[in-house]
Parts: sequence; C-alpha cells; structure tokens
Amino acid sequence: MNNTKSSSLKTNAALSNSLNQVLADSYSLMALTHLAHWNVEGQGFFALHTAFQTQYEELFTAIDEIAERVRALGAYAIGGLGRLAQTAQMKEFASPLPQEDYVRLLLIANAKLVADAERARDLAGKANDPESQDLMIVRITLHQKTIWMLKSFLKE
Repeated sequence: MNNTKSSSLKTNAALSNSLNQVLADSYSLMALTHLAHWNVEGQGFFALHTAFQTQYEELFTAIDEIAERVRALGAYAIGGLGRLAQTAQMKEFASPLPQEDYVRLLLIANAKLVADAERARDLAGKANDPESQDLMIVRITLHQKTIWMLKSFLKE
C-alpha cells in the first residue's frame, strides 16, 4: 500500500472515530436533556420544559444523520447505551435538581459536544470531506445557539 493511500485510510479512520465521538455526545446529551425535560420544576417550568423538548427532539434527528454519515464513510456507527455513555464521558445527573442546575449542567454538556464537533470539522477539512465538514458546522452552529439560550436563561 502506498503512503498516500495509507495516509488517506488513517485520515478516514480518524474522521469516523471523531464523528462517532460526536454521535456518542449527541446521544448522551439527548438523554440528559430528556431527563431535564421530565423533571424540571419552578417558575421557569413551561419555558424550560418546552425548550428542552425542542432540544432533545432535534438531537434525536441529528443522531441519525451523524450515524448515517459514519456509514457513508465506510465505517460503523457505535451503539449501545453503555458504549455511548463510556465514549461520551458526560457527567450524568440525577433528579430532582433546581432548574438552574439543569441549565448549568446542560451548558457543560453542550460545550463538550461543540468542542468534539469542532475537532471532527477540522478532521473533515483535512480529509477534504466537505459533506462531513458541513454536517459538523451545522451541529456546531445549533449547539452554540443552544448555549447562548441556556446562558440567557441564567442571566438576572
């Protein structure tokens, strides 16, 4: 195997692994957001309950798109709750929590996802894969907006 082909295979494997990291992050964030949706209480209940639902439903769709991109690259999407959680390494939380704590913890999880999506975007650029790069740009943009909205909720 020549060096160019070997380098290309390594790049594709690194990109697939990075996309699988974003997949695991997204799945974990979806579960955490769903948990917050079910259990949030307080004066901000209606706004947060609705916002969390919008977020976890959007994540559910995104998860499928990310997994299908991994498959389009010839790799396999990871799965299984244990493996997804182990890969994501997101801090789980238990209910009940004050609504501000749900928001703060979801901020941290969204920021981790953005950082991992940025790595995948950069690897896609190096691999000359504009489709994966575009998918990650869309994910980053959405989660940056979510972070802004969550931070805005915490402002007094």
